[in-house]
Amino acid sequence: MKIGIVTGIPGVGKTTVLSKVKEILEEKKINNRIVNYGDYMLMTAMKLGYVNNRDEMRKLPVEKQKQLQIEAAKGIANEAKEGGDGLLFIDTHAVIRTPSGYLPGLPKYVIEEINPRVIFLLEADPKVILDRQRRDTSRSRTDYSDEKIIFETINFARYAAMASAVLVGATVKIIINVEGDPSVAANEIINSML
Repeated sequence: MKIGIVTGIPGVGKTTVLSKVKEILEEKKINNRIVNYGDYMLMTAMKLGYVNNRDEMRKLPVEKQKQLQIEAAKGIANEAKEGGDGLLFIDTHAVIRTPSGYLPGLPKYVIEEINPRVIFLLEADPKVILDRQRRDTSRSRTDYSDEKIIFETINFARYAAMASAVLVGATVKIIINVEGDPSVAANEIINSML
């Protein structure tokens, strides 16, 4: 499968846009799979007793987060190998804001295992992201609840995505998630992969 990684700060709308990607690809009868990197990490973290929910993972010691990243990368790479022809999209983060600083979400040991064709940076205005976070009461994102932090994280994500792309020869593409119409971003992602 051709692999695309879709990254973005919590609240930018990755899950919504990727749901639209899936809907469009299904209509076109294109084999596809969408996986969430955090789901793979969370399964392992819960099994090991590290966390009770997804939002606690960002607060784990960096060494434990690295261990979870490695296990997730191996699982996703295996899925891609078994998936046949088509497109595989990974919903994840280019960086994770931790108490000890920014942790690359796609370090060498992850990016080389997954070997994507494109790394997408899904972005929106920080004010829009804050508004989306406030509307989503199912998640706790207080560590991203300031415009300055969101802006800083977006910049770190850009640097990290380019550094990761260099390791595997992938391209990096910024996609703006237009408020109210996820199909705009979804179509741009699909067109970049076909």
